[in-house]
Amino acid sequence: MTTVIVEIVTGVMLIVGAMFALVASLGLIRLKDVYMRMHAASKAGTLGSGVMLLALAVHASDLAVVTRALAGVVFFLLTAPISAHLLAKAAYAAGYRPCADTKQDALAETVRPNG
Repeated sequence: MTTVIVEIVTGVMLIVGAMFALVASLGLIRLKDVYMRMHAASKAGTLGSGVMLLALAVHASDLAVVTRALAGVVFFLLTAPISAHLLAKAAYAAGYRPCADTKQDALAETVRPNG
């Protein structure tokens, strides 16, 4: 590809990734409870970071940089959902219940009350 096309594709990918990161940060500020915030951070934040790393891979001409960028994307995709799930489970076990906007509490039947 020519350098102009590579720069355009890289710029578009960086803007798209930054928009997803912005949506994730707005979700952290605007959403009501820990579970909604965690969902915004893990989904949109992972997608934004991944797209920006892919932009780095498109822009880089070195195979080592491309390999590391792709490894970073895979790392994000494998770890973010698992860590969000474990953090949500720990928050529920610590006593943080979903807000009233949550229609169904699927864990309410599985957790025994303390006492």
